[in-house]
Amino acid sequence: MLFLEYPKCSTCKKAKKWLDEQGISYEDRHIIEDNPTVEELKDWHERSGLPLKRFFNTSGMKYRELGLKDKLPEMSEEEQYELLATDGMLVKRPLVVGDDFVLIGFKEALWKETLA
Repeated sequence: MLFLEYPKCSTCKKAKKWLDEQGISYEDRHIIEDNPTVEELKDWHERSGLPLKRFFNTSGMKYRELGLKDKLPEMSEEEQYELLATDGMLVKRPLVVGDDFVLIGFKEALWKETLA
């Protein structure tokens, strides 16, 4: 299982602590130093069953700086993947990728249901 995080993010720290407390093993990946590729994002989006918009860190400074709230509806999926792949700060985190699931953000009840 892959755990993508930004180490300074408080939600990521909480999620990581929860995984450790549950004894769940994972491969840790710094989302800024090793940003997801377009191919990974497409794969994860498909497996998640969620709208692509959910992969964007809508509360991040970068998202607001770029005015994405207004631009995203006009962008194609391909353009959105390309944009997400340019900067890890645009990607919602933490992100957990397993063989048959993808979890975005930390919602303990959902994580418990999926992982425990």
